[in-house]
Amino acid sequence: QVQLVESGGGLVQAGGSLRLSCAASGRTISNYYMGWFRQAPGKEREFVATINWIGSSTYYAGSVKGRFTISRDNAKNTVYLQMNSLKSEDTAVYYCAAERGNRIATLEHEYDYWGQGTQVTVSS
Repeated sequence: QVQLVESGGGLVQAGGSLRLSCAASGRTISNYYMGWFRQAPGKEREFVATINWIGSSTYYAGSVKGRFTISRDNAKNTVYLQMNSLKSEDTAVYYCAAERGNRIATLEHEYDYWGQGTQVTVSS
C-alpha cells in the first residue's frame, strides 16, 4: 500500500504561484508513475500532469501546459507540482495519485493510489 498526503494548497491571487507537495509513505514511489488531478466545484475530476519513474518524461493537460511543472524527488519519496501564472479557473481540490503501470496515464481508473487532496483557491 502507498499512502499519499498532499500539502501546499491555499489562497493566492491571480498571477501568483503555489507549489504543491505529495509525500508518500508505505512504499517507495520510485517504481510508480505519479500524477496530479484536480476537481473544481460542480465538475468532474480532471487530469493535470504526470511524470515517469525517474522524472525524465512528463505530460500535461493543455490547460496547464507552460504554467505548471511536475517533478519528483525519489530520495524524499515526494512529488511536486509547481503552479505559476495561476488563474481563477485553476481553483480546485488537487489530488496526487500513483500508478503501478509503466506508461503515461491520464485517466482516473489507471491510478491505484490517491491522496485526500489539497484546496487551491485563486482569487481574481
